[in-house]
Amino acid sequence: LFSLLSNSLVLHQTVPHLPISSLLSLASASRSFKALLHNSPGVFRHLDLTTVKRAQPCLDRSTSTSSHREAGPVVYDRFVADVTEDDVYSGPLRGVLATVQRRDILASVQTLVLDGLSVTAELVNDMLVDPSFSVRILSVRDCANLNEAKLMQTLRFACRRGRAANALRLKGLYVFGSKDSSREAGGLNKSSRASSWYHNHGRIISKKITDGWAETLLDCQSSIRFDAVLCTGPRHQNSPAFGRVPVSSYSSSARATPWAVATFAVGGCAVCGTAPEGFTVHGESPEENLPLLAPLLVHSSNVKAACRPAGASSSGSGGLGGSSGRPRFVPRCLECIRERYCFSCDQWWCESCYQVPGQHQPLQTRKIQRSCWECDPNCDDCVTHTSRTCKSCGGGYCLVHYDGSTETHVS
Repeated sequence: LFSLLSNSLVLHQTVPHLPISSLLSLASASRSFKALLHNSPGVFRHLDLTTVKRAQPCLDRSTSTSSHREAGPVVYDRFVADVTEDDVYSGPLRGVLATVQRRDILASVQTLVLDGLSVTAELVNDMLVDPSFSVRILSVRDCANLNEAKLMQTLRFACRRGRAANALRLKGLYVFGSKDSSREAGGLNKSSRASSWYHNHGRIISKKITDGWAETLLDCQSSIRFDAVLCTGPRHQNSPAFGRVPVSSYSSSARATPWAVATFAVGGCAVCGTAPEGFTVHGESPEENLPLLAPLLVHSSNVKAACRPAGASSSGSGGLGGSSGRPRFVPRCLECIRERYCFSCDQWWCESCYQVPGQHQPLQTRKIQRSCWECDPNCDDCVTHTSRTCKSCGGGYCLVHYDGSTETHVS
């Protein structure tokens, strides 16, 4: 085994798929293994703590207190009441990170995965300002006890103008999506990187976007990449089509905001095949407009590689999608595709080709309608395929949510 792992190619292809506990156990087997693992660059570059039992959220305050005692020289000899909220929520994880630091591993970690763990905004702030951390890509998806308002404040302060050069080591943050499955995290489903944003049209981000994230993405645009991008619809000020395309009164209501986080990825318009603002194209669009893709790469901590979809070369040429052969998509928020997007067939109609009719206009002029209370808004063709009328009473029902209804009887 030692001679096999002594081959640097075999070593670097193997260690990212092993949990940190297995690597530490292997290093403790002999001095030779310890020297091999600790002296080979990149062995501890990717650190996934999601499977570490000691890092799991713990509701027992006494256990959290004892775990946090390992995080530093602070002595807790008085009362549990002295423990702060951050100590309770991030205590287990801080204890694990303190152990990793004592073993001289933390400085080598460039990709840190904390998905599903109890992570606080204070802990993320410590990672940004503590020189012992060298994390370039951080993943905090589906984390408990994460105060997003404080996290946004931390990120905007870290990306402020006038900060010291090279003061910010973090280059990529996964926070909007869902944590990777074990199959994806193991690299067995690499094709999913092609479907995320670029080829998987529809809703990409299912979680509710907290107010303030759009402004945070805008302020951090030149410093940190996220697993989401800003909506480029013409109703937003950052859009290339802002002020050039008439926006329907429905979209220009009180809900209109200067910026918004895109939660949908759509293709070209069903009529013109494009969008008023154009496509976000990998290899052509500015790099700050490209989202981080999931699952996380295990063999690289490079942000450009993390934004590169499957099938695209490192130079940006090649790949699938569009006449130019490059992956592309149109990022939109829900308000920018409301009454324009069919949730069944993923077709949509842009502002240049279709203006949403007002409330007093005939229903027949609408391209999108909702024929079933349980269905999302669909286009006329999809409604025709899924809607039926009872021959007995004349009532309508949906074939998807019919709940036992037939063409001769409606239950």
